Amino acid sequence: MASPSAAVSFSFFLFSFLSFAQSSTIGVTYISRLLEIQDRERAPPSVQIAAAYGVLHRLLPSHSSSFEFGIVSKEQCGGDSCFMISNHPSSSGHGAPEILITGVTGVEIMAGLHWYLKHWCGSHISWDKTGGAQLLSVPDSGSFPRVQEAGILIQRPIPWNYYQNAVTSSYTFAWWDWKRWEKEIDWMALQGINLPLAFTGQEAIWQKVFRNFNISHLDLKDFFGGPAFLAWSRMGNLHGWGGPLPQSWLDQQLLLQKKILARMYELGMTPVLPAFSGNVPAALKYIFPSAKITRLGNWFTVGGNPRWCCTYLLDATDPLFIEIGKAFIQQQLKEYGRTGHIYNCDTFDENTPPVDDPEYISSLGAAIFKGVQSGDSNAIWLMQGWLFSYDPFWRPPQMKALLHSVPMGRLVVLDLFAEVKPIWITSEQFYGVPYIWCMLHNFAGNIEMYGILDAVASGPVDARTSENSTMVGVGMSMEGIEQNPVVYDLMSEMAFQRNKVDVKVWIALYSTRRYGKSVPEIQDAWNILYHTIYNCTDGSYDKNRDVIVAFPDIDPSFIPTPKLSMPGGYHRYGKSVSRRAALKEITNSFEQPHLWYSTSEVKDALGLFIASGDQLSGSNTYRYDLVDLTRQALAKYANQLFLEVIEAYQLNDVRGAACHSQKFLELVEDMDTLLACHDGFLLGPWLESAKQLAQDEQQEIQFEWNARTQITMWFDNTEDEASLLRDYGNKYWSGLLRDYYGPRAAIYFKYLFESLETGNEFALKDWRREWIKLTNDWQNSRNAYPVRSSGNAIDTSRRLYNKYLHDPEIYDL
Repeated sequence: MASPSAAVSFSFFLFSFLSFAQSSTIGVTYISRLLEIQDRERAPPSVQIAAAYGVLHRLLPSHSSSFEFGIVSKEQCGGDSCFMISNHPSSSGHGAPEILITGVTGVEIMAGLHWYLKHWCGSHISWDKTGGAQLLSVPDSGSFPRVQEAGILIQRPIPWNYYQNAVTSSYTFAWWDWKRWEKEIDWMALQGINLPLAFTGQEAIWQKVFRNFNISHLDLKDFFGGPAFLAWSRMGNLHGWGGPLPQSWLDQQLLLQKKILARMYELGMTPVLPAFSGNVPAALKYIFPSAKITRLGNWFTVGGNPRWCCTYLLDATDPLFIEIGKAFIQQQLKEYGRTGHIYNCDTFDENTPPVDDPEYISSLGAAIFKGVQSGDSNAIWLMQGWLFSYDPFWRPPQMKALLHSVPMGRLVVLDLFAEVKPIWITSEQFYGVPYIWCMLHNFAGNIEMYGILDAVASGPVDARTSENSTMVGVGMSMEGIEQNPVVYDLMSEMAFQRNKVDVKVWIALYSTRRYGKSVPEIQDAWNILYHTIYNCTDGSYDKNRDVIVAFPDIDPSFIPTPKLSMPGGYHRYGKSVSRRAALKEITNSFEQPHLWYSTSEVKDALGLFIASGDQLSGSNTYRYDLVDLTRQALAKYANQLFLEVIEAYQLNDVRGAACHSQKFLELVEDMDTLLACHDGFLLGPWLESAKQLAQDEQQEIQFEWNARTQITMWFDNTEDEASLLRDYGNKYWSGLLRDYYGPRAAIYFKYLFESLETGNEFALKDWRREWIKLTNDWQNSRNAYPVRSSGNAIDTSRRLYNKYLHDPEIYDL
């Protein structure tokens, strides 16, 4: 634990290098009262320092004695939250601490540790699935790099660093135990995250709350979704799907939530708790017959199946709404013992108000906030701004009515998709309401190399420094994590960057940190990736619709294959076809794969990666990136192969269709083998983690079904009509390609050949019935999959590159 004298001596020279003016925004002044309350109520310094040492010990156990930590006040930081790094006064002694890191909270201390390891030791920290931490570059104790004599001060330019999306809890966290959660909270702290969502275990709270409103446990069995679908039952999109939840699950998750919250508070974080949005069980309608309860419309079920859809919403203007909202907040306070006073509520997310009258909308907003405030007088309502991105209902009058229905500073909006579609620009800073600039980036935990690094490196700075800015934080609001570590490394850094980042310079340093050494070919490869894969500027939502993982459910006769005679066109069977045009001009018959870069350039980057294998073979981060980049290149090639099958079909070319379809299926098998080479691309851990939370065999079957269903059919289907959300949660995971995606494509090709050979139309209904049966059988199957990787990533990538991508004529979109 840092001594008071160390903290004082450090603050003595603070102002010698405080060379920049304190900056703030109008929005920060609006939330200043809450910030003061949170500072007063934070865990004692000794608790935060102990928690910080715990993170250090788990990250670098052999270097625990090399660092000393301490807590300082905001005044010592120049008025903002900050961390400070200096050479320890006792560093010359044998075994003495070498580096002193102090911060306003435990989170700032950990962010300072990460900053030092990253910028002075050349290390890199990412999720275990994406290669984990590269710490080989950290020197032995006794030889740590010294910082400049004046020390280092890094202030937060904006108070909050937000983390998660309302659905991350299902797409990623669904099966996590405390061991995995502890790793994630460590990662959050090292990234400087101080405002994470904390949604785990709320069903047990709701059970106790609804009991006071005469709702029985039996009434709730059809209310909660299954473990993999809780995010959507919480939002009122569905009910009962994947359930019912066993009581043991409810109890287990509440205990887990208490551990999660305790650790977050110990580190100085402010967990965001859920608030009541109006979603109620059907039984409430009968217990309170005069209450304004509306049955909502269908949300993606086949035929509006009431067994799963059409949930009930209690109108916010009904007095019962405030009563339930207050009870929910108070029950959480009773269970957890404390709060950070920030609560998330998204009543209107994918749920449009019935009337567009601004006065009515204002009354709804005021009532929602009153429900939260009645349980916590210091409450702030945190709302996802996703509704303003997609729902045309929210025109300026309606948007203003909602945003201004709450006292200024008591509502904060997440500009959820700001890296692509920033609402702060088109809404005059959310009409004066505080907001957090968020990077959404990922949908459904799909695996796709993708990003907009330039937008990440500049967008938060543009928003914060804009005229009359009401920005109060930055955030990461992805639907699923454990992918594209480069994007999250840069975005996390923006919480402490006062100025825009030069990505060209940053990316060159990134590759050295990530792999632990500088390799010129790898730096060249990353420069290519920065200008291609990580430079998506077309404004499209990147939901992965590659053919392998989102196979089109359509008659092949209706898939256009444009015949274009142009340089670079593809010539076969006397026809000229531009593959880029083919992919772009497929109509609304199915969601076309997203392609925003030159695949030939990315192939060149992959060649450079493979050529560097001998120098980086011992790097787990390199092997992850190599497998991911090879997968990305092969996935886009598979889209091309599929179009060649379709073209051959439309030309009645049986031989060509057979050749290309066989190559497609062989490619799927080969990709499965590739993905098996790294732990980050395995199906097994997802299924096994689900089963390990079960208390008996019946639960094991239920939980595994939940896990399998979310990544395939997702929602309900009939024998001849697939789920409307099929493949939304698709994954490039070894085991899934071999046993599901490959066999599904084979069924389609079987009916395609039958059509060619008989001259009859493609048997769309028969194909559909058979692949739906395949899917349902796979959802209910119990076969186990490996949880550890096998195979040599470098050899496999090289082999597949030479087999599929080496010939430039077959891979130039």
